[in-house]
Formats: sequence, structure tokens, C-alpha cells
Amino acid sequence: MSYGEWQPYVSVAQRRARAAREMKKLRSRGMDVEPIEIQGRKIAHTFWGNAWCKHLEQFSDFANRLPRGRTYVRNGSVCHLAIKQGKVEAIVSGSELYKVTIDIAPLSSARWKNVRKQCAGQIGSMLELLQGHLSSQVMGVVTNPARGLFPQPGDIKLHCDCPDWADMCKHVAAVLYGVGARLDKKPELLFMLRKVDHEALISAELDMQTATTGQGKRRRLANQDLSNMFGIEIEGITPPAKKRKTPPRKTARRANNGKSTSKNTTSGSRKSRAGNATATSRKRTFTPTGAAVARLRKQFGMTRSQFADLLGVSPQTVANWESKRGKLKLQDRTLETLTRAWLQR
Repeated sequence: MSYGEWQPYVSVAQRRARAAREMKKLRSRGMDVEPIEIQGRKIAHTFWGNAWCKHLEQFSDFANRLPRGRTYVRNGSVCHLAIKQGKVEAIVSGSELYKVTIDIAPLSSARWKNVRKQCAGQIGSMLELLQGHLSSQVMGVVTNPARGLFPQPGDIKLHCDCPDWADMCKHVAAVLYGVGARLDKKPELLFMLRKVDHEALISAELDMQTATTGQGKRRRLANQDLSNMFGIEIEGITPPAKKRKTPPRKTARRANNGKSTSKNTTSGSRKSRAGNATATSRKRTFTPTGAAVARLRKQFGMTRSQFADLLGVSPQTVANWESKRGKLKLQDRTLETLTRAWLQR
């Protein structure tokens, strides 16, 4: 083809068929292919995905080029998109298959410290953070164009091996929108992209205080109401026994009887401490069942994949739990995470 001539038109169906063949080859070589699949016209549906797309569209440098990528991402041209620390790697189907790389600068320590400071004590749980169930103040902090979590145009370096001379070709634009779609399902990847730990935004002490005392921005529900809502058998909470004042004895005890009384008192105090410790541990536990896990997941509006990512297990594991009857045998870490989720509801 001579200089200045257009490449022959390739229909969407032809591009998809060719891309499917190439992706199949890559899978056979052991590559974990992660395509972007858009359902309907809307690219992003959740807080984090929408916030990413709106952020990009605020910049004049991007606004004129981004629309070219919307059609590409909607028709399934982004065959593969992987988000890593500080980098996005993708394969986009055009006249040929093109490789796209987007480098994102890490969030500066000063900016991250400022975000954490402004959000301190206002995010109660990981579920609340990842689902975007945040106050308007926190939303304003994390999405602030200049001081929030999203990158500035100067933080982004774009590369595509297509012949288009522009830095942001339609393939790159499609990938940028694809990041928003991916954040719909895995919002924690935004923090990985900026090389910060999302758990640092969560106040565990505040979370536990809110859940156990009812103070703060969430009101703790009564145990009976929670049990009816989720079908969970809640362990009883035994309040610590009040110490009774021993009336003064009228007659003096013998020395050996005094020693015996001292031993009994010590033994009683040990049992009291042990009882209090047991009661405290029971505050944070419940007996999970398959039906309870399913109801809890649906209460948060999460898919099995999203719920599995939150708990650090596979989607198949969640499916297995929900299909079983009776009490589930879970690891302590998983049970603790489920308990926190339950307490937040």
C-alpha cells in the first residue's frame, strides 16, 4: 500500500472472528486472556467505573480523542486488558491486532497522605469502600481531579503499535474506557494501578466500635432483627458478671482458712476473665450457613466473583458454600471478614 492510501475496510464481524482465533492461540500458550465485554450502551455502571470515565472526560487533551474509542470498546474490540502496578497492558482488534501499553505514575506519598487524612474515620469497611457506599465528602476527596486518586494527563504515558501518529488513537481510547469497565468488577485495581494500599483507607477500630456499640455513622441492629434478615444463628453475648461486695466478716478466720479463701478468690477472678474473653470473642462471630452467605452477598449487590475477591477465595468456593446445607466450616480469616460484613448491615 502506497503512502496516503487507506487500509481496506474490515467489518466488525470479521475483526471479532480473527481476534477470537488469535486469543485462542494465546490461551493455548498459557496466557490469561481478560477481554472487556460491555452489556448494553453504558460502559460503566458502578461508582468507581463511572468516576474513572468522567475523570478522563474532564480533560481537554483527552476529550476530543476519547469518543473514537467508545465504539471500539462497546463492540468488543478490546480482546485483552490487564491492570498491573502502574501499568495497563491490552490487545485491541482493529485492521490488525494492536498492542497497547499505558503507564500510570504512582500516586505521590504527599497526595496519598492527604487523601487518607481527609478520609480518616469516615470509611467503616472494605465493602463500603469497594462498593462506593461513601459519603459525599469522601466521594469528593477520592474523585477530586487535582488531589484525588485518579491520574492527571501528565501522569499517563500512552503507546500503541498501530500506524496512527496520535498518542491517543482509537485503540488507546478504547483501552482507557475499558479500564472503567474493569473497575466496575474490581475497583481495588485502581489502587494497584496507583501503587497504594486501599486497606489503608479503612479504619478497623472505628468499624469495630461502630459495630459493637452502635455509635458513629451506622446504627447497630438488634441481634434478633439481624438473625431474621440473614437467617444467621448469632452466638449469644454474655455480659460480664458484676462484682458483689463481700460483707465484712464478724469473726476472724484461722490462718489456714484465710489462705484457702485467697486461692478461691484468685481462681474466681481467673474464671471471670476467661468468661469475659469468651464473651468478647463471641461478639465478632456468627454461625454461617450457605443460605446466610447467599443472602449477605445479595444484600451487598455483589456477584459471586466480586464476593469471592473480597473474601480472598474463588467464585466456585462461594458457589459451593451457597449450595450446602447446615453450618459451614470456614477459615478464621474468612469468618472474620464475613462477620464484619454482617455487622455493617
